[in-house]
Amino acid sequence: MKLWYVVAVGTLVWLTPVVAADPTFNKEVAPILWKHCASCHRTGEVGPFPLLTYKDAAKRADFLVQVTESKQMPPWKAETGYGKFAHERKLTEAELATLKAWAKAGAPEGNAKDLPPLPNFPEGWQIGKPDMILEMKEAFTIPANGRDIQQCFVIPIPIDEDKTVAAVEFRPGNRSVVHHAIMYLDSSGIARRKDEAEKEYGYRAFGGPGFFPTGGLGAWAPGTGAEQLPEGVGKYIRKGSDLVLQIHYHPTGKEEKDRSQVGVYFTKKPAEKIVGGIGLAYTALNIKPGDKNYRVSTTTEPLPCDVQALSAFPHMHLIGKEIKAWAETPEGKEIPLIWIKDWDFNWQGSYYFAEPVKIPKNSRVKFEAVFDNSSENPRNPSSPPKTVRWGEQTFDEMALFGIQVITDTMDDMKKVMRMRGAALGQLLGSSPPPNVKKKGESDIPKEGFIIPERIKAIASQYDKNKDGRLNEEELDNIPDFARDQVIDFLKRNQPQPKP
Repeated sequence: MKLWYVVAVGTLVWLTPVVAADPTFNKEVAPILWKHCASCHRTGEVGPFPLLTYKDAAKRADFLVQVTESKQMPPWKAETGYGKFAHERKLTEAELATLKAWAKAGAPEGNAKDLPPLPNFPEGWQIGKPDMILEMKEAFTIPANGRDIQQCFVIPIPIDEDKTVAAVEFRPGNRSVVHHAIMYLDSSGIARRKDEAEKEYGYRAFGGPGFFPTGGLGAWAPGTGAEQLPEGVGKYIRKGSDLVLQIHYHPTGKEEKDRSQVGVYFTKKPAEKIVGGIGLAYTALNIKPGDKNYRVSTTTEPLPCDVQALSAFPHMHLIGKEIKAWAETPEGKEIPLIWIKDWDFNWQGSYYFAEPVKIPKNSRVKFEAVFDNSSENPRNPSSPPKTVRWGEQTFDEMALFGIQVITDTMDDMKKVMRMRGAALGQLLGSSPPPNVKKKGESDIPKEGFIIPERIKAIASQYDKNKDGRLNEEELDNIPDFARDQVIDFLKRNQPQPKP
């Protein structure tokens, strides 16, 4: 039985957890493991071993203490107390103390009568039959061994009119190999052409999906449920769009197959509020070998209206070390969004706030990212370390942050979607509402911009005449909300004329 007692020193008062003198598996430990660990650590799931029975847990008692005290497990990277999130996967101090006391006592099993019933884990669709099921057209084979795989599968969305989505549920076909998934939208046809050019089903893409997405439907990781939006809120899908399902696979030691599905639940009537996005990126990365503490930061322009943030999506690659994001009001007040002190690319994803975070008009969203490009960083993909810049490849880096937002009116959302950086926030939002593009004077050179090497993998897909440049007509094929940002990047990265 867990008890609490109050300790007071001067004017400081806090609660210190006290656990039973000899906690047992059946009475104290099993509920902890079933609540926080069993969603992944059971037969058929991605965890490498089960943690349902006494036999499963007792032989790993000391190991469980080690990985939980170090916060390696459960895999929850957001810093406690900096932002409040739904579905937080973390142990309380009392639970940590219970596991430690149990291991120290020799991992006793206890009285069989104390063992509660095994929880019923959800099977099938968690929130009922979807209105539409999008499924991989065939099974994908994951080899027995080798590096993790990030594969993009292009799935046409069979709708004959624009729709708004109330909820999305990802259903892995083989939970033992599916590490996480991100659901992008593409109405440009580029992802479909990339897929058709490959011999195997799907195409490989590390980091981003290899094109400028025209929206997104969310992300999934083990332990997360279906994403359901508030009443009257929806994600916008244009007719003719494809779902680009990027799945991170982890080999298990034997050949596996996966054929995952996405359930889509449409709003009963067109949503009154459309989910949009606000994003930031620091693209001028130049991380020298040996630099353990390369720090960058950036900020948005002042928000044109009040917004409510629904979720946060930080993103870096392998040498990312720390990322922190917040909003700063016109009065200088800090509104915490998310802080990850030990970034791990393998545990990235969307973090949904427990309640929408209100950010007032004229506030700025800010983020700071830190990288470790030293040989002491075990996640560094280069040995010896090399200079790292922005890019899509494994050895490249990114520094970006986005939030899904809603606004009071559609006109306000259109203002948000005209902000610089809206494309990045939109990646896990949805397609923007129609007619958000802001036409204006352009200073695009007649001959077009030279495509810099570091974005050639994506930008060259829009270079129809294959002259290594992007002219105004070609730039118009880039999604509306990304176009201004791409133009700004091209302007800042053109070769300087020789003296």
